[in-house]
Amino acid sequence: MSIVESRESRDLRAAVAALGRRHGPGFDRDTLWSEAGELGYLGVNLPEEYGGGGGGLAELSIVLEELGAAGCPLLLMVVSPAICGTVIARFGTEEQKRAWLPGLADGSRTMAFGITEPDAGSNSHRITTTARKAADEDGGGWILNGRKVFVSGVDITDATLIVGRTEDARTGSLKPCLFIVPRDAQGFHRSQIDMELQAVEKQFELVLDDVRLPADALVGDEDAGLLQLFAGLNPERVMTAAFALGMGRYALDKAVDYAKTRQVWQQPIGAHQAIAHPLAQAHIEIELARLMMRKAAHLYDAGDDAGAGEAANIAKYAAGEACVHAVDQAVHTLGGNGLTREYGLASLIAASRVARIAPVSREMILNYVSHQSLGLPKSY
Repeated sequence: MSIVESRESRDLRAAVAALGRRHGPGFDRDTLWSEAGELGYLGVNLPEEYGGGGGGLAELSIVLEELGAAGCPLLLMVVSPAICGTVIARFGTEEQKRAWLPGLADGSRTMAFGITEPDAGSNSHRITTTARKAADEDGGGWILNGRKVFVSGVDITDATLIVGRTEDARTGSLKPCLFIVPRDAQGFHRSQIDMELQAVEKQFELVLDDVRLPADALVGDEDAGLLQLFAGLNPERVMTAAFALGMGRYALDKAVDYAKTRQVWQQPIGAHQAIAHPLAQAHIEIELARLMMRKAAHLYDAGDDAGAGEAANIAKYAAGEACVHAVDQAVHTLGGNGLTREYGLASLIAASRVARIAPVSREMILNYVSHQSLGLPKSY
């Protein structure tokens, strides 16, 4: 992995940054999504033969980071092209690829992702949403039952990629599998969760009540288990890092501009080390987290799933911490102005914590690193 970005990556970064500046913080989500899709940014990671850009997670993370740095992040990018697009591109049938990837690439079709459950939390081994094969006399296919929570954008997506569990015929144990559930499937119910956090994409609880799906709703191999699931979770962590870094950069830029111009005595407040040093520290933390994010994306794109797993978790942790610190310091730099609507920073206080909590808490990442990287025993 080169520490210096390629010319192509720098050009992509500059082009997306220009798009972000045209839309800015007051952006219309549908308009920006459509334009980004038409320009090829949403599908930059998907295979060229299905309408994508032929790049990888490294390129897609640039898109989300730069849009976030301009104040107009598209949270659904974490889910639709990164998780769902990647899983279908790697494990889907030819029919599934033709049906979904071109639309995911140009933004005309979107997909949500449902894994979290009320009682399972971050423990994917406790998922209780189950899928059983329907009898041939009943038309075959699958029948899904279960609940999901904190699923983003179900109301604006065409389908949801649901993580369920099927019974292994050989062992009788349950194994994770992925199913494409159309938004209008019978028995597929959603209710919006009332969130204090204000975001373009709403959060939903899902109930699957005897949802009948055709046999080809199953993505990939029924026996692949965790391999296919983690193929989507590593991109989710990398893209969450990109989301956090973009937000942190946006807040930091606001604070730096303010510190350069705000004058209380003879000099701008940015001349005082009590203001300058914390902002410099926030910048350092963002840059360090960005390097780890690029490493994680590089390893994933190179096919090193094991290496990408550690790096993606570390990147998500580092970016989440850097984002929260940058936002907090930005608000503190502006003082009372940091809480006004005019400067647009107060809403980031809650939003920045998303990167610490979702899609996996920082404590679970520390568990992962202590067990997988350091070889320490588990407490659970």
